[in-house]
Amino acid sequence: MKKADIVIVGGGVMGSSTAYSLRKNGFEGSIVVVEKDPTYEYSSTARSAGGFRQLYSTSINIQLSRFSLEVYKNFADEMAVDGEKAEIDFKQRGYLFLATERMLPAFAKQLMLQNSLGVPSEILSTSDLLNIIPELETSDLGGGLFCKEDGYLDPYSVMQAYRKNAQGLGVEYITAEVSSLTTEGGRMTGVQLVDGTRYSAPIVINCAGAWGAQLSEAAGLPLPVVPLKRQMYVFDSTKKLEKMLPLTIDPTGVYFRHEGDKVVAGFSEDVKPGIDFNWKRSSFDHLWPILAHRVPNFESLKLESGWAGMYDHNTADQNAIIGEHPSMKGYFVALGFSGHGMQQAPGVGLGLAELICKGKYETLNLTPLRVERFVEKDLVLEDAIV
Repeated sequence: MKKADIVIVGGGVMGSSTAYSLRKNGFEGSIVVVEKDPTYEYSSTARSAGGFRQLYSTSINIQLSRFSLEVYKNFADEMAVDGEKAEIDFKQRGYLFLATERMLPAFAKQLMLQNSLGVPSEILSTSDLLNIIPELETSDLGGGLFCKEDGYLDPYSVMQAYRKNAQGLGVEYITAEVSSLTTEGGRMTGVQLVDGTRYSAPIVINCAGAWGAQLSEAAGLPLPVVPLKRQMYVFDSTKKLEKMLPLTIDPTGVYFRHEGDKVVAGFSEDVKPGIDFNWKRSSFDHLWPILAHRVPNFESLKLESGWAGMYDHNTADQNAIIGEHPSMKGYFVALGFSGHGMQQAPGVGLGLAELICKGKYETLNLTPLRVERFVEKDLVLEDAIV
């Protein structure tokens, strides 16, 4: 039996952001982060598309991204270790939702909320779209919703910076896999590892992403979260684009952006829940006609590589589940991000740290994302799902 004051299950961007924020908020007890994959090869963080946006339809998601924007803009300097900047390659080339005429009224409604919360989003005409992507096919579009502050970044570098800073503040990382959560009398008592080792801890934070819900359910604390495979494709077009792309979402749901001089694309496939890292080149056959229609330059391209990653998909409302579980004292979760985790990690880590250290949220009120909302039928219904 080993002891810790807090055990965090999962050392990806969410777990590492939380560990770092706990120390920055003055938590002086022992913190152990249990991460089963020291290379992070199969972590959701490393396999993320890296998109960053403030273009949401709910206040809580907009506020989280607004907070994260300020963090990521100053990240390189603020998270430097021993004088070495934490470069995360944050390219603020914008985030663009293309829209048919039928979609524009909904985007106009979202725009009002975004602007009221300080987001400089704007509705673009088809001629405006061509100023951003000159090659774009606009005959079937009515315009688009765009935010110039947004863009994309390197998720792996963000995670590593949080981890290094947390370790520098005395957080212990161990390479192991948690087999179960241990409880007694409605209180969290710790975790047991696959090798049989037990860690006693009055606080356990589940940041295990696509694997987190299974752990919770085995402890009798089910959550509406399932693992879903998401595939990405990297290609090169014969005819190069005139300008660098924002992260662009087609009305079909297909998205694309630049990655160096290549283009990365993906879409949310209809797949069965389960852990699956099998990448299929054949799935690109669905994307190619859509890409070629939207940007004629993509009619002639070479598919070079790709990868598959995992969403921890919230089946109830596709939004994060954050906070202490109402049925288990000392059990905190940060799960169900449905692809938004990288964008929300700075604010979620800070929020959990405040909740644990101070007993309440101070910087951002994350109460709308509480575990209880499913029983209370108070869902966070987000329209802007990718």
